[in-house]
Amino acid sequence: MGNKQEELEVCVRSQGHDLIAITETWWDSSHDWNAVMDGCVLFGRDRPARRGGGVALYVREQLECIELRLGVDEERVESLWLRMKGQANMGDTVVGVDYRPPDQEEEVNEAFYRQLEVASQSQALVLMGDFNHPDICWKSNTAKHAQSRRFLQSIDDNFLTQVEDVRVGGSLGCRDHEMVESRILHGRSRAVSRITTPDFRRANFGLFKDLLGRIPWVRALEGKGVQESWSVFKHHFLRAQDRCIPKRKKSRKGGRGPAWMSKELLEKLKGKKEVHRMRQKGLATWEEYRNVVRECRGATRKAKAHLELNLAGEVKDNKKGFFKYISSKRTTRENVGPLLNEAGALVMEDTEKAELLHAFFTSVLTAKADPQESQTLEVGQKVLQKEDLPLVDEDQVREHLGKLDIHKSMGPDGMHP
Repeated sequence: MGNKQEELEVCVRSQGHDLIAITETWWDSSHDWNAVMDGCVLFGRDRPARRGGGVALYVREQLECIELRLGVDEERVESLWLRMKGQANMGDTVVGVDYRPPDQEEEVNEAFYRQLEVASQSQALVLMGDFNHPDICWKSNTAKHAQSRRFLQSIDDNFLTQVEDVRVGGSLGCRDHEMVESRILHGRSRAVSRITTPDFRRANFGLFKDLLGRIPWVRALEGKGVQESWSVFKHHFLRAQDRCIPKRKKSRKGGRGPAWMSKELLEKLKGKKEVHRMRQKGLATWEEYRNVVRECRGATRKAKAHLELNLAGEVKDNKKGFFKYISSKRTTRENVGPLLNEAGALVMEDTEKAELLHAFFTSVLTAKADPQESQTLEVGQKVLQKEDLPLVDEDQVREHLGKLDIHKSMGPDGMHP
């Protein structure tokens, strides 16, 4: 998978798959950086101690799922199991992917069947993989070899059926393995974002400047202190912002393609699929297909390298974009663990954790000062009152405003830099 990762990412983005299972990844710890796909959560299991094999699952970031540990000879079997949370009043779905080498020992086969028996106790189960049983006839449900017949027996014992609505075609690079696509409808729980952000692309900045220019600032701020003046300015600013800058729901990563993907690159990949179909029909030679594959691979690598060079070159001016790209390549996401509330009970739900942390930080920021600290503050205020107020001219304000980082997110005051 190492030299096919970019093509896989483009295929996933263009097709909009929710779940992608891969067998024979040939990954190890050195591939962690390149294997991550923005907008998806990666679960993987590499073959220990030797090369080859390995399985992986990419899951759309909006889908809630956890990895399962079935506890049945997990080290020896190249399989991976997830539990996807279902909607209200609907059960969860267990998803599994397995790779069985052609020369796998019978003892390891039996370990996988025990795993399958545990997983099939779920209300819904989806099993994918490369089981290497080419002698099975699915129409008559028969097989020549004993291991293939044992596989069919396990399928029947766990009441599993083969999905018929599948589409086979296309491959990554020049591999002889083809991609299999299927649509399975089931109630899944999606994390829906209710966060809204300003849509600056549709903003009317001319009207924004005009509205703020109409306000008689000298009269509006006359006789007011610093904090009161700031409140007046903020009130008028936010009113103008709400009128001139529309809001939009925060977009999910899963709906966008990678930053380096372009229309030209998509057209080349579509052409590659077309040549692959022609080759299957005998209308194109292997050399023609190989040349198209190399051209697509070179184009994707150049596009990705160009993006990374631009991010590295503009890191001083756009730190947010640089570190956002770095963060998207991390294989794990740090989550807040269980917290103890005032009663000493463990808080597990995300909403309760957020409320608990909010209450804690609010109490710290609004805590009453000690008598000694209050006396120090009063003395400091008296000293400031005796001195003349500092003079700030327009050029100094413009200089500070010119140094604002436009890539920063807006703060709690709701004002974007």
